[in-house]
Order: sequence, then structure tokens, then C-alpha cells
Amino acid sequence: MTEEISPAGGVHGVVSVPGDKSISHRALMFAALAIGETRIDGLLEGEDVLRTANAMRALGALVTRDGPGVWRVTGAGLGGLREPEDVLDMGNSGTAARLLCGILASHPIFSVMTGDASLRRRPMARVMTPLSETGARFTARDGGRLPLAIEGAVDALPLDHRMTVASAQVKSAILLAGLNARGTTRVEEPVPTRDHSENMLRHFGAQVLVGAEGGGRVIELAGQPTLRAANIVVPGDASSAAFPIVAALTVAGSRIRIEGVGLNPLRTGLFATLREMGGSVAIAGTRTAGGETVGDIDIVAGDLRAVDVPPARAPSMIDEYPILAVACAHARGSSRLRGLAELRVKESDRLAATAALLHANGVGVAIEGDDLVIDGAGGAPRGGGVVATHMDHRLAMSALVLGAGTREPVCVDDVAFIDTSFPGFVALMTGLGCRFA
Repeated sequence: MTEEISPAGGVHGVVSVPGDKSISHRALMFAALAIGETRIDGLLEGEDVLRTANAMRALGALVTRDGPGVWRVTGAGLGGLREPEDVLDMGNSGTAARLLCGILASHPIFSVMTGDASLRRRPMARVMTPLSETGARFTARDGGRLPLAIEGAVDALPLDHRMTVASAQVKSAILLAGLNARGTTRVEEPVPTRDHSENMLRHFGAQVLVGAEGGGRVIELAGQPTLRAANIVVPGDASSAAFPIVAALTVAGSRIRIEGVGLNPLRTGLFATLREMGGSVAIAGTRTAGGETVGDIDIVAGDLRAVDVPPARAPSMIDEYPILAVACAHARGSSRLRGLAELRVKESDRLAATAALLHANGVGVAIEGDDLVIDGAGGAPRGGGVVATHMDHRLAMSALVLGAGTREPVCVDDVAFIDTSFPGFVALMTGLGCRFA
């Protein structure tokens, strides 16, 4: 399903974005492991999260939808999951697949997991290797890729693991496995990653200790707690908010407000970077919902300058580099986004695909090692290109936002996958003033 976007004459309005995808996945999973009924408000109803809902049903939880964004989960209880009767199809969601590996590793059941063509190309060894030490057995295709058969441990061992790559998914998978293991699970991360799992574990009654060590953190989880149902309000997704934010910053004359966005400090690296570029990104009305900081974001268009983004910032904005690259395409000067090796193993090789997106639309760009170097236009880039999205929702949305601020229309080869994370994206952007065909 192709889409073309023409340059907009300014974006204006007050909007909300869908619920946070990371929190939505975790809300369904933790509620399924708890005793009692959990109500979830604001759940993201994108394809990725719906795959998680189906998986938790297959494993014995009662998962029902009461209305738009309102769901109820009656949990099977920790250790109470049943063996699924069919293959668990996780669609396009790497988060769901990797976190679910953690749950399945410490439950004595057999399961098989698969996904779509994109997910079947993504590496799973980064979770399989540490989780195997619980006593679980994993059998995968060459290179540790889906489909994947899992024989959960009968009496799972707790892990003491030092992270070698900054990944909230790997950390969360280990903690989820530790829930049904005897003893204390310990994870050391040299670089702090998003801590939604730690926050939600506490919310459901688990004992989680977090301490600083060097520039990183150590997380300790007491195994086999009694998790009890606890209602959750899911904030707006900061990663989804990034797209209208960059559109408003780069299309002349724009001014928007996005309400109720999650502001977890381990997720807001993009906002800090955009401010370094001179972008007007202001936070108002901060409050707490479901253990997470939430606020409203006001954005006003203006001139942007080039930026040099250090690799240490990557964990706090790993999903936002394609849309940051769009902002850099408008900036004055040459920007360098450093240490992006992790982008090579996302839904696509996002590093190469982001460079190709910019190049197709007249933006000077180069990949130097794991760095992306972008020669900004100091205003509206040329546009006029056709962008190959490689089944990657974030690339599709980034290309459409680029087209809102270019001199010539931009064509995107496939926008069908946008609904995996941002259902209603085109409608929201149209309401703000973008023109699609």
C-alpha cells in the first residue's frame, strides 16, 4: 500500500498519540502472570500489541476488550501458564518475541514461536544464550532466528548476567525469567536502558532493587513473588510523539501540542537532542500515571542547527534515529549520529535504510562505521524520491514526515506496517494539516 505526501503549509492542533508500545506489551504480560483481574486503560491497539494479547490468551490468561483502549486481563498466576495448543505468531514485534522468551524459559511447558518475514530475520540469540542458563532449551534456525522451539525449565535457575549490549528487551527477558526462578536474579547493565519492566514489576508487587554501579545500574529481583492484579494507565508513546514533533519543528509556521505523553527519563533522549538543535520543545503539566511520568509537549517551528549525538545517548532514543535524521536533514550544517550498530538489527537494517531514505530525497548522507553523517539543507530538502521501507513502520512514518517539509512530494512504497505501532497515524497527521494522496 503506497502513500504520497505533499509539502504541508504548516501543522497545527492539539492531539494525543496512541499508548506506549513498550508499556502496553508489558502490561498484558505482567497482568497475565498476576492473580486477579487487571484493568488497562490506554492500551495501544496496534498489531504488535494485539499479538501479545493473543499470546497471553493462548497461555491461559483471560484477555478481553471493553472498549477503545480499555482491556481486562484475568491472570493465570505466576507458574500457572498452560502449554499453547498452536504456534505463537508474534507478527512483526521483536519486543513481544524477546520478552515472551523470558516468560516461557522459566515455565515447564513446550511452545513454538514464529513471526512475519521481517521478524524471522531478526536475531534472537541475544536472549536465547543467557536464558539457556535457566535450564530452558531453545531450538532455532541458523543464526538464532525464528521459528523457535522452547522447552521451559522445570525448576528454573536464577541468572546473574552482565549485559554486553544496551538492550531493554534482553534485560526484561532475563527479569521475566527470574520471576519464576528460585532465588535472586541479578542484571548488571553498563549503560542504563528504559526501566518500564522494573517499574511495572514493583506495580504488581515484586521486590526489585536498583543500584548505581559506575555509569550503569544493577537490578536485583527476588524470585517467585506473588504478583497481584493492579490497574494500569498507559501513557502516550514518546516514540510515536516523535513524528508529529519533528513535523512541527520542520514545517514553517507550525505549532502543536501533544497531550499525555510518557516522559520516562530513560526514553527522552530525542527531546534533549532536538533542544540542542535549537528546537522549541517545551514540557507542561507533568504528572504521574501508572508509575510513569506523563506530560504535555508544546512544539513551535523554527530553524534547526546540526548536532553531534554521543553513542551513550542511544539507549534513550534507539527507536527515534530515523525521525531524528529527518530533523537533521533540515538543519544548518553537518550532523553526526554516533554508535548506531544496534540499528542494523531492527525491523530492517535501519542504519542503511535511513541513509537510503535521505539520499533518495536529495539529502547528503554517509555511513562511517556505525555513525550516520547528514549534511543538512539549512531549510527544506528537495524531496521527490521514492522510499523503500523494508516492512519497517518507523521508516515509513519518518519518510512521510520528511515529505511534509520537502519542496517536492515524497512517495513511500509501503505504509501498511504503520499500524503495528501507530494506528491512525495518517488520520492524525492529516488532521494537523498534512496532505496525503
